[in-house]
Amino acid sequence: MIRVAVVGARGRMGSHVVEAVRSASDMELTESLDAGDDIKQISKDNTDVVVEFTVPAVSLGNVLALIEQGVDVVVGTTGWDDDKLEQVREALSHAPRADQAVFIAPNFAISAVLADYFAAKAAKYFESAEVIELHHPDKVDAPSGTALHTARASAQARQEAGMPAMPDNTQSDGGSRGQVVDGVHVHAVRLRGLNAHEEVLLGNAGEQLSIRADSFDRISFMPGVLLAVRTLAGGGHAGLTVGLDAFLDL
Repeated sequence: MIRVAVVGARGRMGSHVVEAVRSASDMELTESLDAGDDIKQISKDNTDVVVEFTVPAVSLGNVLALIEQGVDVVVGTTGWDDDKLEQVREALSHAPRADQAVFIAPNFAISAVLADYFAAKAAKYFESAEVIELHHPDKVDAPSGTALHTARASAQARQEAGMPAMPDNTQSDGGSRGQVVDGVHVHAVRLRGLNAHEEVLLGNAGEQLSIRADSFDRISFMPGVLLAVRTLAGGGHAGLTVGLDAFLDL
């Protein structure tokens, strides 16, 4: 049995993770913590893998503490930038276990991961590319981590292919063109009734390709979460891994 602890267990995502772990025949829920609980209750003596779903303001501190406690960590909290990722890598270089692992996923929905992968593959064949992400208004970060990951991957593919900057003759912009991420415009929509959605638009003269992923319920993230837990528990992924595509046969 894989011994799993959940941090952020009473949150919107964490509560689903608790139920998913309890329902998994190969897992045992050992700790269920939320704000105000002592994270030091989790140790390598009672836990194999921790799933961390909290908020960006506390996630880094949680992950660094869990690394010190000698456990592997699956992180679903968004808001990670290069500086925070580097702090995780540095902490892992001094971790109690040589094979210790941290996995961070911009998105656990298989549909979103595949859309991100397909967009990166297609980006070098199109003159223009933009990303639109749509979420419920309770989401605390914008753009989403998934959209940022998609934009950066698409921009890298374009750069490696030697493509020029995308055409844009906008003369007056009051902010409607969205955030520019490595040259790719990213637009965030927050609307009641939505859950998690992303659309990548790619265009050439006379043609357009749309790649869209829709998660209508948070339960759609659970297969990806359990896949990440099983993968880390199986070993062979020491250090920091970012993106569920690393664990898929792509």
